Amino acid sequence: MPTPSAQLAAFAAHLRFEHLPQAVVRKTEDLLVDWFGSAVAGHGSRPVASIARFAQVMGAGQGAAEAIVSRTSNSPYLAAMANAAASHVAEQDDVHNGSVFHPATVVFPAAVAVAQAMGASGRDLLTASVAGYEVGIRVGEFLGRSHYKVFHTTGTAGTLAAAAAVGHLLKLDAQQMLHALGSAGTQAAGLWEFLRTAADSKQLHTAHAAAAGLMAAYLAQDGFTGAAQILEGPQGMAAGMSSDADPAKLVDGLGTRWATAETSFKYHASCRHTHPAADALLQVMQQHRLQPDDLAGVVTHVHQGAIDVLGPVVRPVTVHQSKFSMGTVLALVAQFGHAGLAEFDQHFLSDATQALRDKVTMQLDAEVDGAYPRRWIGKVTVTTTDGRVLHGRVDEPKGDPGNTLSRDEITAKALRLAAFSGGATATEMQQAVDRLWHVAQWPRVGRLLGADT
Repeated sequence: MPTPSAQLAAFAAHLRFEHLPQAVVRKTEDLLVDWFGSAVAGHGSRPVASIARFAQVMGAGQGAAEAIVSRTSNSPYLAAMANAAASHVAEQDDVHNGSVFHPATVVFPAAVAVAQAMGASGRDLLTASVAGYEVGIRVGEFLGRSHYKVFHTTGTAGTLAAAAAVGHLLKLDAQQMLHALGSAGTQAAGLWEFLRTAADSKQLHTAHAAAAGLMAAYLAQDGFTGAAQILEGPQGMAAGMSSDADPAKLVDGLGTRWATAETSFKYHASCRHTHPAADALLQVMQQHRLQPDDLAGVVTHVHQGAIDVLGPVVRPVTVHQSKFSMGTVLALVAQFGHAGLAEFDQHFLSDATQALRDKVTMQLDAEVDGAYPRRWIGKVTVTTTDGRVLHGRVDEPKGDPGNTLSRDEITAKALRLAAFSGGATATEMQQAVDRLWHVAQWPRVGRLLGADT
């Protein structure tokens, strides 16, 4: 019987466009457009600019792949690095609940860059991306909750996701794909400690994962070998990075359960752990017609993962760090009805926001924790200044598959992100998005910004 690692590798190698249900194809198109908006939103970010400059210097502008934020050409490796950093900084890229993993920001940068360099078709790009999503999500689920307590799953599982996507484009066979996963897994990295001091590491996590996964696939194509059981082996990822790993999750429903379709979009521009409570607070405020001044205290009833990630951020000092502050996110939602890029940029340290922030606390809730990570329930208890105690509950936050974004909403979000960052004009962005909606018909993948396919 093949090992779980071998089964996962064979699936990624053998997947074909014809195997994909139409609903999965449509969802992958949605995810691609959503990712593109986040990539353009990285324009102007200092950490992203630093990584993009590094990529430009190392590549000297040579290559057929597109670095979106700098509008330059580069090698696939370095373009993937720059675009992965860019698409994660706005905190608007997608997330898969059960794996607590952001697939788009590591899969699409690597897959798009290689597809551009190879002249692969749009169908090839979509199929490879699904291979990356399916592998990365299952690796994240396999590594479990204990892994996420210390490791940023997008940086770790993301390395294998990128390898699977690129390996599929390179037409690796099952054995080569297994080697690619082995080389990717031995490079997997990403620690949460950066949040305590507002460091830039989160963008490095995605940049490294996309580039390292891409490298692993190219090396496997050239005959380079990797560990055959990098995931479940006695000295593999689970052994060093998890205490609750479940190898069965690596092959859960391969070819029948499409985890890609389970992926959620992000509505608020903040860490996903804040979204359920934010939506629950909005529910209470709208139902009872509350104003920010009516809030005396807000208790968010959360899962342990939210406490692990958000707990260290007590007094955020940067815009990005504030997106991991439950109090800041709920304060912005209470004031503006939405925690978007502009709200964070202009108001995260205002007196009103700080006053409301300090009224918010997190409390571990057994029901919420028991449902996590498969379901991210939002529960709040609101105490008003006139003494009322009100409760809010949201079972599917905005953006989840059962409460998803329409294509019009995804388009509007992408245009909004581009307008905020200045990464593209409204006309450029609209034209690019209009083309991307037809990616399955592209004979070859060309530049996404400023050029026809």
